Amino acid sequence: MTIEGAVVGAVERGLLILLAVAADDDPDDAEWLAQKITALRIFPDDAGKMNLSLGEAGGGALVISQFTLLASTRKGARPSFNAAASPAAALPLYHDFVRRLAAASGVSVSTGRFGARMEVALVNQGPVTLVLDSRLKE
Repeated sequence: MTIEGAVVGAVERGLLILLAVAADDDPDDAEWLAQKITALRIFPDDAGKMNLSLGEAGGGALVISQFTLLASTRKGARPSFNAAASPAAALPLYHDFVRRLAAASGVSVSTGRFGARMEVALVNQGPVTLVLDSRLKE
């Protein structure tokens, strides 16, 4: 991931996590999400079966704040971001999640720069893309 042409975060093997903080999220949501991501068995074992967790696979994580994931396009043509937390509320939860993920998983966790315009490149092997919602617990 680059900001103004400089690489500020990267992960070779692991997860790119686009984190959207909702207006009603709290530290319990950050904890649930960190534990859930840590426990997911989504990396291939020696037989090629998705059977290893992030820590077992020896990966890392890159966490990028992405409030636009909470967009509503129900009315009109312009997305509404009313469900997203304000930057003042989201920033502490973003940092809390990063800290909890690193502690729970034991892997290196890199971050983007909160609120910055970033260029994110992804090579998705598999591909495996999941949506986790702490409100739905899925």
